[in-house]
Amino acid sequence: MKKLMFYFLLMIFGLVTLTLFLGIRSIPAGSVGVITRFGKVTGRILEPGINTVIPFADSVVKYNTKKVIYETTTEDKQKGSDADYKDYPVDTNTLDGQVLNVFYTIRFSIDPTMATFVTQNIGSEKSLVEKIVKTESRIWVRNIPREFKAEDLYTGTGVVEMQHRIEEQLRPTFSQNGLILDSVGIREIQFTDAYIHAIEEKQIQFVKVETEKNIADQEKYKKDARITQAEGQAREQELQRTTISDELLEKLWIEKWDGKLPTYMMGDGTPLIQLPN
Repeated sequence: MKKLMFYFLLMIFGLVTLTLFLGIRSIPAGSVGVITRFGKVTGRILEPGINTVIPFADSVVKYNTKKVIYETTTEDKQKGSDADYKDYPVDTNTLDGQVLNVFYTIRFSIDPTMATFVTQNIGSEKSLVEKIVKTESRIWVRNIPREFKAEDLYTGTGVVEMQHRIEEQLRPTFSQNGLILDSVGIREIQFTDAYIHAIEEKQIQFVKVETEKNIADQEKYKKDARITQAEGQAREQELQRTTISDELLEKLWIEKWDGKLPTYMMGDGTPLIQLPN
């Protein structure tokens, strides 16, 4: 009888211990838990740390509130990516009909204060990413580039504006669905090989035109320099003709004469050059 009582008390103790154990929930840092009671959302949110719940009646849906990354990239690069959720790039076209692929990254987190709403209306974090992050971002990344010319996106002048407009469209939708949007980043816009070749040919032709223009400008500069030099020489000669007098020539002749009489004489015996008196 005593043994039976002992086993009975031991069983009671075990059930109490198990009940107490099941009534404790540990929520890790960077997470929150939402209590559901018999499947119904109670509205109670568990903060990180030790929390108590009603055993067998309460369940806890946990959400990661740390920053999460959703990234689009090619299949071969997905293996080396550290993103939490990976997807394929969005194919779209520009205002002038050029086909392109857009590679982008979204960083976000779950709003702890709206965890109950998320549980009630959307579901798990994976469902949240699929229904909100993926769906909404791919819609706008496909539509907004159609308002830009290909050249503006190729040169990068329109990429920042496009990125900003995508973020403007996503932020209110994210907020309404329990997400905090941290950033949207356009990592790469990939054009077709045909378009890239056409752009390269255009750049080559532009360089040729500029080169020919520079050569023409250099030749004109050289021609102008020769004309300027010739005009200067003519001007110098004109000045020399108007300023050199007979007296100056005679003085220069005397200064240069070495004292010897001319060798060549005129037919009448006079020197070829008349010496000064």
